[in-house]
Amino acid sequence: MGRNGSSELVSKEKSCAERLARFFPQAGAVRVPVHVTSSRNGVTNLREATVVEYSSAHHAIFISTLPLEFGDRIRLEARPQGSQTEATVDALQYHEGRKAVAVRFLQGACDWMTKRP
Repeated sequence: MGRNGSSELVSKEKSCAERLARFFPQAGAVRVPVHVTSSRNGVTNLREATVVEYSSAHHAIFISTLPLEFGDRIRLEARPQGSQTEATVDALQYHEGRKAVAVRFLQGACDWMTKRP
């Protein structure tokens, strides 16, 4: 309640990953810590630690600071278990200086990625 007795409406701002997840209705909320590795020209490996926020058997969505583009190939590795999968970038969502990335698994369904929190 405010000072004048009126209640304030607070709208929950959707996160960048949540905005992208709406295009992947099969993806549910998860919290899977991963390392993302992207190679440039087959020589330089760029790597970061992040958390997959949404996933389905065939897609994962996470926030990234890597210079990823549509069609780029990446490797996702679970932390600390070490399970790995290869994927390609299917979609990008930019919002307020952040970038969400949706990837499609190349080897088919990825069971370890769909563990719910």
